[in-house]
Amino acid sequence: MRITTFVSCFALLMAMGAPTYAADKPADKPGKEAPKDDGELAPFPAPKSVKQTATIAGKRVEYTATVGSLPVKDEKGKTIGEVVYTAYTVAGSGAAARPVTFAFNGGPGASSVYLNLGAIGPKQVAFGKAGDSPSDPAILKDNANSWLDFTDLVFIDPIGTGFSRTKVDEEQTKKAFYTADSDIHYLSRIIYDWLLTNNRLTSKKYLVGESYGGYRLPRLAYYLQSRIGVGVSGMTLVSPYLDPPAIGEADALSPLPWMINLTAMAAGNFERQGKPLNETTMGPVEKYDRTEFMQDLMAGPRDKAATDRLSAKVAELTGLDPKLVRRMNGRIDIGTYLREIHRAEGKVGSVYDSNVTAFDPFPSSAEARYNDPLLDGLIAPTTSAMADFVTNQVGWKVEARYNALSYEVNKLWDRDDTDNPVTDLRKAIANDPKMAVTIVHGWNDLSCPYFGSRMLIDQMPTYGVAERVKLRMYPGGHMFYARPDSGAAFRKDVMAMYDAK
Repeated sequence: MRITTFVSCFALLMAMGAPTYAADKPADKPGKEAPKDDGELAPFPAPKSVKQTATIAGKRVEYTATVGSLPVKDEKGKTIGEVVYTAYTVAGSGAAARPVTFAFNGGPGASSVYLNLGAIGPKQVAFGKAGDSPSDPAILKDNANSWLDFTDLVFIDPIGTGFSRTKVDEEQTKKAFYTADSDIHYLSRIIYDWLLTNNRLTSKKYLVGESYGGYRLPRLAYYLQSRIGVGVSGMTLVSPYLDPPAIGEADALSPLPWMINLTAMAAGNFERQGKPLNETTMGPVEKYDRTEFMQDLMAGPRDKAATDRLSAKVAELTGLDPKLVRRMNGRIDIGTYLREIHRAEGKVGSVYDSNVTAFDPFPSSAEARYNDPLLDGLIAPTTSAMADFVTNQVGWKVEARYNALSYEVNKLWDRDDTDNPVTDLRKAIANDPKMAVTIVHGWNDLSCPYFGSRMLIDQMPTYGVAERVKLRMYPGGHMFYARPDSGAAFRKDVMAMYDAK
């Protein structure tokens, strides 16, 4: 079964398409045909702010939460869309000198709620962990691992996600918002407009993006730097989806998908065995992956000795039945792995974290007939919590549906794989030797496996610095930050990039 992810590679989110775990995936019907007349849409309210407090890293932080919108205009000055943002700012005499960080999730079609209420915002709602349920109360609590104590935060919801909306018809919307290039162009302008409106053009500026948001980030940074005139001091790519062809199955000859996926499968197995996930336990797996595994894989199934060796080692690393692995010639696809590792329990694993599970609704079916356990489980709490926060707690009143994750946007997206974020990453850091870059992953993530980033970084120039692009991994999957210890380690690593104390 071919697995695609609704980046997450959302994180997500996820790789370049909605997950194909179920035979029938419902699509969001509302919003397919946007109004052609601006007058058909009630205007958004003016920005609204509320004072709040949160305990972050053991200290009380007072801040202002603001929800507002910024227009997207065409070359004639007509408003063709409205982007909604949520900003958290800390006041004080040195407020203008505080860094400001712009946050994006992925999809395409994901709002920024996952980074906001899961990873780095001052409040969080439980999701993305084993044992979560869609019916759990969507109650916000202080996020001890928030970044707000060392940087202001602005969470951006691209058009079609959150409350952000288009004001033109479907064809114009696709052209203006749903291509890789147009996405970068209008979001870069939104960043500039927020900085200008809030008198923050002289602040240090950072970007953070998850999954397809990590795909956006290098292109945003280079476009801001070279076209808009806004320098970016650093960026954090969370579970990024950097090289689509490397983790796809379109090329029948490439060993890369098998190599990249094996390390994440092994990490999931080690965690089930109670082994720690770190460079010591995973280092030998990576070495085998680059050497003997690739050699035996490329020898082909006709080489029985090579296939026997390969299958035995893959079974050992993944924890799968050796007979099953040998029958598949040591080539285990993601769908098989996620269904077989928990079959004895009647459960299936998530592509975002193979040890987050749900019961298989059709365990006797030869085909997988379920959606991703983690993805389906987080829609309810994140949607309810964010919609309540915006409309009730902040008081930004709007009568519209909140799209935490829009399959409609994902379906309409123009999937032009000719653009390469790694190219823009190289250009951006080559042009600015002071720009800091950190790439972070969860060991267990099979939607955007960490080993892909490892191999990409290994092929990059050093630019005269030993670790120009830092790579860090943490226990967990695509949303590793849902685990408190991993979230704390993530925060500590990022603080070093901001030179925060």
